[in-house]
Formats: sequence, C-alpha cells, structure tokens
Amino acid sequence: MTINVSELLAKVPTGLLIGDSWRDASDGATFDVENPATGETIATLASATSEDAIAALDAACAVQHDWARTPARQRAEILRRGFELVQERAEEFATLMTLEMGKPLAEARGEVTYGNEFLRWFSEEAVRLYGRYGATPEGNLRMITTRKPVGPCLLITPWNFPLAMATRKVAPAIAAGCVMVLKPARLTPLTTQYFAQTMLDAGLPAGVLNVVSGKSASAISNPLMDDNRLRKVSFTGSTPVGQQLLKKAADKVLRTSMELGGNAPFIVFDDADLDLAVEGAMGAKMRNIGEACTAANRFLVHESVAEEFSRRFAARLEEQVVGNGMDDGVTVGPLVEQKALDSVSALVDGAVSDGAEVVTGGARGSGNGYFYLPTLLNNVPRDAQILKEEIFGPVAPVVTFKDEADAIRLANSSEYGLASYVFSQDMSRIFRVSDQLEFGLLGVNTGVISNAAAPFGGVKQSGMGREGGLEGIEEYTSVQYLGIRDPYADQ
Repeated sequence: MTINVSELLAKVPTGLLIGDSWRDASDGATFDVENPATGETIATLASATSEDAIAALDAACAVQHDWARTPARQRAEILRRGFELVQERAEEFATLMTLEMGKPLAEARGEVTYGNEFLRWFSEEAVRLYGRYGATPEGNLRMITTRKPVGPCLLITPWNFPLAMATRKVAPAIAAGCVMVLKPARLTPLTTQYFAQTMLDAGLPAGVLNVVSGKSASAISNPLMDDNRLRKVSFTGSTPVGQQLLKKAADKVLRTSMELGGNAPFIVFDDADLDLAVEGAMGAKMRNIGEACTAANRFLVHESVAEEFSRRFAARLEEQVVGNGMDDGVTVGPLVEQKALDSVSALVDGAVSDGAEVVTGGARGSGNGYFYLPTLLNNVPRDAQILKEEIFGPVAPVVTFKDEADAIRLANSSEYGLASYVFSQDMSRIFRVSDQLEFGLLGVNTGVISNAAAPFGGVKQSGMGREGGLEGIEEYTSVQYLGIRDPYADQ
C-alpha cells in the first residue's frame, strides 16, 4: 500500500484536543516537527500553554463522573473499535512514525502491531475488574472489596515509541474508567495526535481523552500536578525527569507510574548457543535503532566465547543498511535529533580514549540526517562511562567476565533495573541467575520480550509500577473496602 505523505500529513490534527474540539494554543504559539533523516520540517503544531493544560483538565473532570459510570462493556467496545481502526490505518501510522522518529518502515509496522495489542488486551480486561467477598476471621463483618477508577490522569509519553507508549497508557485508563490529559513528546507528536483522532472516530466520548502537545513540558505538567483534581501521573522517560516528577507528585500524594531509564546487561555464558545469542543481540540492541529503554546496553560475555561472539555479531552489524527509514532495504534509520547523535558519538569517543577497540562502525554516517553507524566495541574497560549511561543508539560495548558470580556482579552494578538478557542452555543456571538479577524484565535466550499481556516495568532507579498484563489496569484503579455488619453476629 502506497501512502501519499502530503495527504497523510493533512489528516493529522495540528491543534490541541480539549473537550470536543481541536483548537489553537491560547497564545497562538506553535512548534515544528522535523524529519530526522533529512532535517526538514514536516509539520507545525499548536504549542500548549499552562492555561491550555488547565482547560484540558477542566474538560476531563467535567466528564469523569459519567465516564466512570459507563458500563465496562461499553468502554471495552470502544477500545475494540479503536483496535480495528488502527489496524485499518496501520500503514498510515507506520509512515507517520518513520517520518517523525526515523525508524525504518518495517520496524514502524511492527510497532503498530505491538502498540495496537494494548487496545485489544485492555478491551478484554475492562470487564474483568473483579473484587472479592468474604467474612472477617472474627465473623463479625462481611468484607466486600471493589476497584474504582483512580480519577483524572496526566499521561506523559516519550518520543521513541510514539504509538505504543500512548496505547500502553491510554488503553488501561479507558478500560478502568479514568479521564486523561495526554502530553506527547515534543519530537514525535504526530502519531499521538492521529491516534487521539482515531479514538474519537471509534466513539470515545469528548473530554475523556485530551491532548496537549507543546514545546515546554513543564508549562503543561507543573500546573496540572499543582491542581487538586489530578489524581495520577504516568510518565515514561529519563530517570532525572522522573525523579523531579516524583518530588512534585509527593506534594499532592498523587498515584504514580514511572517507567524510567535502563542499562540492560546482555549476558552470554560459555555454554550459550552463539547463533541464538547473536540473533538475540541484534533484536535487543538494534531494535528501534537502539533507542529503547530495553535495549541491551552492556554485552557481558564469558571470556572463553567472547572473541567468537564479537566476530559473529560484528559481521551481522556490518550487513545493516543505514539510511532514510522510508527507503527500501534500510534497516537502520537516523537518531532522533542532533543532541542524540552528539551524545552517542561522545560516548564512543570516550570509550576509545579509555582503551576500547572499535571492531566495526565508530563513526557518524553521511547525509543531512542524524545517522550513526552500527558499532561494536571490544575490550571496553569496566569503569568506562559508556557502561554507566543509557547509550540510546546502535552501539554495542563488549566486556568479558570470568564466571557466574562475576557476571552477576557486573550486571547488578548499575543503579538501573529495567531489562536484562541471559543466554545459556543450562536451566539450573538460568533460574539461579534470574533469582539474583535485580531487574524487572528478563529475556532468556531471546532479545525481544515486550508483550501487551506481560507486566512491563523496572526496579531501582528504573521506576515503579507496571504497564500491560493483568497488572496494567490496576495502576488506574483504587481499592475500596466495605465492612458490612454480619447479620448473624448477634445470634
């Protein structure tokens, strides 16, 4: 299916979704969205002010009571219609993501499939918010527990997965009966804007979902988090920003879900199937150009197989085609902006200065876009900065270890605890290691583990709460307990 880009961009709303209409910013301010493969401006959007943010919350709060009382089946059917519409518009969504974020079109199509599953999953979970009933141990009360929507939510999404990060938050909020103000990332708002319109087309009532894109995140989040009506904030992004939001949330005792930074170890033991390990490494490192919080950031390889693993992995990296994600055959697109390109380049240069060896890549790509070549580094010192920071690019630093205890010590040495990966054919070792790894996610002999049916989230400074799975909808509910005097208590 061939998409006319000009016609597609004309379909995407460029205003703020507040209540029942898309409107300009209150002060008329705008911001530009560029294509990172070319540096060209592809759209100009309204930039929300603090007043616009409060107007969006006003619109949400006006319908919270009615939306909470909407039957679960009705909310489920809206989500299901949204799922079907996203399927129908899949190529349009994929094209938008490639244009504004840079990922190759094939990967963008994969994100549409993945992201859309949250709509289907939570359409099925909406009708399964069960409570429980029972007697107290003393026999004097009957206990009833029920789950209620937590209330108006602020949802803040990142730029790297523009559709999936929106559906992963919006779908459970809809399913639970919450209203929302959604703040997309400044770099990639187009996909989210089109998704919001799609949900309106699916029958979502006006005011349930409001969208305030803007060039200043704090101008939107600060007044909302200061408002007593807001009851929850869900954020996906960097740990420093998440820490600031948590401090601010404490003032109003807001419910929070935080999916923050990562520094995923990819552990290859001496008994690993190396073909499987290299295939897993490609998925864990190169998915989304390495711009993923779950991306393998540190390749910890047993010293007896490190040379062979690096040789095979480098060969696969050298096969990749770097270029504009809209072009046929491209497998590695540009990084999202100049700042990201400079950061990746500086981390590699620093590692090389510290003694690391460039096996392949190690340089910026050509053209007007923000390209960096797929890179493999060997002999990376254990104290190198590149092993401490989230790389967010197509760079794989390899460090060797001596034994199981050494691997676990290296893996857990980070303050982050989101994703991790282990490759071994020894199931006893796998369970032994998994018990000791301090990470919320663990891929065993696979490099891609995200799924709408699974709980996604980390520990330590990688955040709190879970998205997806049975746990995902609970993040948008509060538990109410009813203690009812037992009718037989006095008999």
